[in-house]
Amino acid sequence: MRPPPTEYIRRTRESYEKLGFEPYRWFHAETEPAFAAPSKPLAESRLGMISTAGTYVQGQVAYYYKDDTGIRAIPRDTPLAKIRFSHIMENYLVEARQDPAAVFPSDALANLRADGVIGELADNYYSCMGGIYSQKRVTAELIPSLAAAIDKERIDLLLLVPL
Repeated sequence: MRPPPTEYIRRTRESYEKLGFEPYRWFHAETEPAFAAPSKPLAESRLGMISTAGTYVQGQVAYYYKDDTGIRAIPRDTPLAKIRFSHIMENYLVEARQDPAAVFPSDALANLRADGVIGELADNYYSCMGGIYSQKRVTAELIPSLAAAIDKERIDLLLLVPL
């Protein structure tokens, strides 16, 4: 039986306490982002993806558990058998390790592309560790790195797959 949807809040607080961190403070934007309608149909668009599950390819450096603001480029044709995960919330990765497509749906995107639902796919998908304690480092380091990487992919739409 799955825990209730908000069970992750309690589990996150407990995990951070076990690691010796201060209580986790959830980030809330002061304003809602404006809705931006896609400029063209999905079948004519180039799609990218970001996973916050600490996804990396076998052979790349795994994520550190404390405030790792690094990103990993994952070539879109990487076989799921070579996908690995490293995240501060290790207990959230049981299902992801059993089925990497649950948080890194690259095969599903390739199938949608082959069926003509998606126009093109980015050459690389990107990953980060979503459980970063320092909001300041997320703003100053992670977001600019992801933005620069995504800009190089010349995408029209971005799929965010959270852990």
